[in-house]
Amino acid sequence: MASIFKAYDIRGIYGETLTDDLAFKIGRAIFAFLGCKKVVIGRDMRPHSKPLFDALARGLVMHGAEVIDLGLCSTPMSYYANKLLGADASIMITASHNPGPWNGFKICRANATPLSGATGIMDLERIVKEEDFCPPAAAKGRITAYDILPAYTEHFRAFADIRRPLNVLVDYANAMGILEGKTFAGLFKETPLFDTLDGTFPNHEANPLDTHTLVAAQQAVRAGQYDFAACFDGDADRVGFLDEKGDIIPMDMITALIAKMVLAKNPGANIFYDLRSSWAVKEVILENGGIPHRSRVGHAFIKAQMREKDALFAGELSGHYYFKENSFAESSALAVLFIANLVSQSDKPLSELIAPIRRYFASGEINSTVSDSARVFQALRAKYADADLLELDGLSFEYPTWWFNVRSSNTEPLVRLNLEAKTKAEMEQRRDEVLALIRG
Repeated sequence: MASIFKAYDIRGIYGETLTDDLAFKIGRAIFAFLGCKKVVIGRDMRPHSKPLFDALARGLVMHGAEVIDLGLCSTPMSYYANKLLGADASIMITASHNPGPWNGFKICRANATPLSGATGIMDLERIVKEEDFCPPAAAKGRITAYDILPAYTEHFRAFADIRRPLNVLVDYANAMGILEGKTFAGLFKETPLFDTLDGTFPNHEANPLDTHTLVAAQQAVRAGQYDFAACFDGDADRVGFLDEKGDIIPMDMITALIAKMVLAKNPGANIFYDLRSSWAVKEVILENGGIPHRSRVGHAFIKAQMREKDALFAGELSGHYYFKENSFAESSALAVLFIANLVSQSDKPLSELIAPIRRYFASGEINSTVSDSARVFQALRAKYADADLLELDGLSFEYPTWWFNVRSSNTEPLVRLNLEAKTKAEMEQRRDEVLALIRG
């Protein structure tokens, strides 16, 4: 059975691989590993998030830790609370976009610095397995409640600069984006979809990367008159966008647009984008006076790189948008506000604002099941030995008219391909050529 201790979080099926008893032990392990005295804990709307909170908190307070219960909140809110309240650690109880039976924990040190597999999650697994816990404290800690929503909404609402009326459709997917959306309530006309919290996801899974989950929003946009649509994932640390025609906007194009807005007020700033992103993202950052940096895929990596360069903003192809203003972590509400600002300050619709940066042709991410990824990577190195090679995350091969990146999955026997070219014909030809080698 696969471990629930993953590369970026702890995640399993409630009652099977993730139980209340295991959550209690994980709470004890977090204290043993971090020595945390003050821990903020938020949770999503899944019906088992509250019992997991109770068990996790019990494991922490038995060692004298103070637990601040944020109650229901989004993952970006838990990051904000971590810094605002001067916590030693934060935990968000969520399984993000996974289906209803799943749940898990996203864990951070102080200042919302995430634990990854390499920086703590594997240590937690060892401590739990070996029951290598600290002795209980003579005096137990206590649990106090704190409502983070007012401070979070006030802080990020200050970035609004909306100059004409907008009509925006927002698909909350019955999930924590409902609270994230309080940030922009009343700033523009909003038509909500699925805005009742329900951890069973009765309408569709909360995953804007899966285009099937966007169908309801697309239909609504095409039946009405909207400036754009925003579609949140389960814990609201990701958001996808549709233009006024209901067409899906690639998430790297949103990175480019937000970078442009950030750089208008902060020329010369460092901006990160993940290495699967279009060439156009780097070009837009340069054209607007910024300093572009490619990052590895994964929030733990991109946040660490942002801190090193004191970057103001970063975007990932998966719909994570990171801001220095939230401890180099995600704020999907702020991403929505930046797009709203942009559209309201232009006389062009969003599709026309995107058009100039849709310069190239991308394959999208294509997964291939392989038994020996090392053999595949070796064959690619041999075939494309004359390319400019980058080994930041998997292998990236670059030529004057096309490029591609291949990465191995952290959790499955998959190789992931992203490829882009200057023409559609070359993209399709090169895509098929590389896939044949990967799958051969």
